[in-house]
Amino acid sequence: MAATTAHPVQQLRTPRAAGVAGIVFAVLLTAVIVLVRIVFPELPPSTHQWHTRSFGRQALRWALTLLPFASIAFLWFIGALRAYVGAAEDKLVATVFIGSGVLFVATLFALATAAGSQLDVTEAQHGASEPQLWQYGHHFTYTLLSSYCMRMAGVFTLSTTAIGRLLRVFPRWLVWLGYAVALVLLFVVTNVRWSELAFPFWVLMVSCHMLTTPREPD
Repeated sequence: MAATTAHPVQQLRTPRAAGVAGIVFAVLLTAVIVLVRIVFPELPPSTHQWHTRSFGRQALRWALTLLPFASIAFLWFIGALRAYVGAAEDKLVATVFIGSGVLFVATLFALATAAGSQLDVTEAQHGASEPQLWQYGHHFTYTLLSSYCMRMAGVFTLSTTAIGRLLRVFPRWLVWLGYAVALVLLFVVTNVRWSELAFPFWVLMVSCHMLTTPREPD
């Protein structure tokens, strides 16, 4: 009897947990992308502007501090989203969904390692790092963000939208939004500045939908 009573409570809490975790992730990832974009512009400057200004180093420190918490919130979002969808999900699409989400988080940590390493070397040299080191660190961090991290996010968006459409847990507008965001992240993100923000915006929309439209227990 106790297990039967606890089941509805769990079903009611899961969508709210998914929505809250998604909102936290969207806010934190937006902040990380903005800070990284400020410190690592698309075209690196010819001078060591970010080295000589304490704001650039501090902004990168803020981004590196926020990124682990954003990753944790995203993992909670993945688990709670699966509970929201239910047990009827397609195994093939669900495997791509989980795999792309895990790879997205792994790439985020690789990005943090690259940016943090360059920051540590720069501070150890009192802001006087070599131009070649700056160019390498900029290119490596920028490539991880726009080419690999966001493309994994695009695969995650595409698979999640496919599951939501097949099981009819997403409304039509959210399905079209998901496909549009996935196309942007897969094919446009390397050419359009700030287009990475499409991913946290989509997560925010999905989270708001789950908060306002709780599912009935299966």
